[in-house]
Amino acid sequence: MMVLYKSNIDFITEHAVDPDKRRYAVTEEGPRHYIDIDHYGKYPYDSLPRRWNDAVAKYSEDSLNAYGIVPWWIQTMLHKLTDAFKEKNQAKILKYSAEIGHYIADSHVPLHTNSNHNGQLTDQKGIHGFWESRIPELLAAKDPITIGWDFFIGKAEYIKNPADFIWKRVLESGAAADTVLKYEKELTQQFPSDQKFSFEDRNGLTIRQYSSAFSKAYDAKLKGMVERRMRQSVFAVASFWYTAWVNAGQPDLKDLSSKEFSAEDLKEFESLNNYWKNAVIKGREHE
Repeated sequence: MMVLYKSNIDFITEHAVDPDKRRYAVTEEGPRHYIDIDHYGKYPYDSLPRRWNDAVAKYSEDSLNAYGIVPWWIQTMLHKLTDAFKEKNQAKILKYSAEIGHYIADSHVPLHTNSNHNGQLTDQKGIHGFWESRIPELLAAKDPITIGWDFFIGKAEYIKNPADFIWKRVLESGAAADTVLKYEKELTQQFPSDQKFSFEDRNGLTIRQYSSAFSKAYDAKLKGMVERRMRQSVFAVASFWYTAWVNAGQPDLKDLSSKEFSAEDLKEFESLNNYWKNAVIKGREHE
């Protein structure tokens, strides 16, 4: 599969954020990124059927969308990617590969599985972007000063039961959400406000940001949780790609058709970029 993905890594990288861009253009996009699983009782949330039709029968589709549908949407995207492989349609394969990766990664973020998704209920607003953006941006990249995080996780594996696999990841995230919130609260008690935050440049703007000292202390208190979840998401994304390819009959990836994106796709990409630019200007990209 390296033949396809390695040579198109720039496209995958650029379009992995398309689902986030689409949130500002398509109303039904938002629920695909999360599930407020704590709405359904206590771990392991047995009151919530894992099968979509059963869950709809019990709660209604409107209710499910109100609290997020990410584990089910990932399965929908897997079917789309599998069909793209069957069609040997390179444009669709790349588009759906980038997008399913986004949803899978979201499901590995604890605050994407909790109703207190940005600390808005506990006076911790901003913790969402702190956990999923600030910490990895600060600590993950390798440079002469920082050792960096290890994302070499071995080979992808075929997933026999994708539904069971992704629900396990969601439950792991849900179980970790309380710790994410609790530890930030505890650490805040130890840091004066002028040491918890600092002013730094982001996207050409000077913004108030969690300080490097606070970010590193929080990561240490979590004992590397962010890196572990990122490593798990890397493995999960690769394994879903591989599973879709196997389920499609393992087509020859050196001989694909429809390599050019349709006019409709190109129009969508342009439209999403415009929505995203406006969101960034308004400082909403981490809401």
